[in-house]
Amino acid sequence: MTTALTKIRSERDQMSAIERRIADFIIDNAQLLRDYSSQQLANALGISQSSVVKFCQKLGFKGYPDLKLAISEAVIRADTGAAPSPPKGASPTSVQGYDLWLRKSEAEEATRLINPVGTLAQVASMIGQAHTVFIIGLGEDDLHARTLALRLAQLGILTVHNFDTAHMTASLSAAKPDDVLLAFSEHGLQPTLSQLARHMRSQQGKVVTITRHSANALRAHADIPLLVAAHDDRPQIEPLLYHSALQHLLDRLFIRLYEADDSRRTRLQQTLELTQRWLES
Repeated sequence: MTTALTKIRSERDQMSAIERRIADFIIDNAQLLRDYSSQQLANALGISQSSVVKFCQKLGFKGYPDLKLAISEAVIRADTGAAPSPPKGASPTSVQGYDLWLRKSEAEEATRLINPVGTLAQVASMIGQAHTVFIIGLGEDDLHARTLALRLAQLGILTVHNFDTAHMTASLSAAKPDDVLLAFSEHGLQPTLSQLARHMRSQQGKVVTITRHSANALRAHADIPLLVAAHDDRPQIEPLLYHSALQHLLDRLFIRLYEADDSRRTRLQQTLELTQRWLES
């Protein structure tokens, strides 16, 4: 079940500066929120009461009382055991591991919330109908691009994977109408990827971007953007949440492609068996 806190986390990366301040205060003080009126919350943050009300309405609540009730229910569920807790007497290392697992689960749930089944179905349909799927990611983004390219190839889907923009530009010159470019970029700020997206559109191809859930230049060029929600103030934790949530999103896409076509299921089995024979020889 998606809680109000999860919804706030999922939307945080695309909020304005004032909205992020409200979101962070609510997340950090969820257990105390029941004691705050909308005016007291506004005073604590040094903003107007109308900003608080607009924040609640933007999230789909009628007003602050509805949001406060939803937050209180989420806190009660956690306090009464609806959410698992570390075992009693757990070591600090175990508690840290539990916290990381919990934060990853929240990031994956938030990412699922902003990429509904219909969106994944559209992307899967585009990939399934394409003659060729072009995949690119720069730097760390290439780790996920490379993995997805391998998974699609195992299903018998023709892929062209590259981490060099000059080579990918040349490859896209041979793209046919309805071919698909998948562009991975956590922050969506690399100008060269936006140029590739425009090049693909000039070839009458489709563009799917995979970025954080934020306003960014690359996302603006997408036919369909896939979005990742993963926020944490700790710099050592946030990248882990992003990669975990992104991989879960791609796994959902892979499963949808696998289950949609008998020939893909057969091809995957054949590929796995062939690979196993090679490893054993």
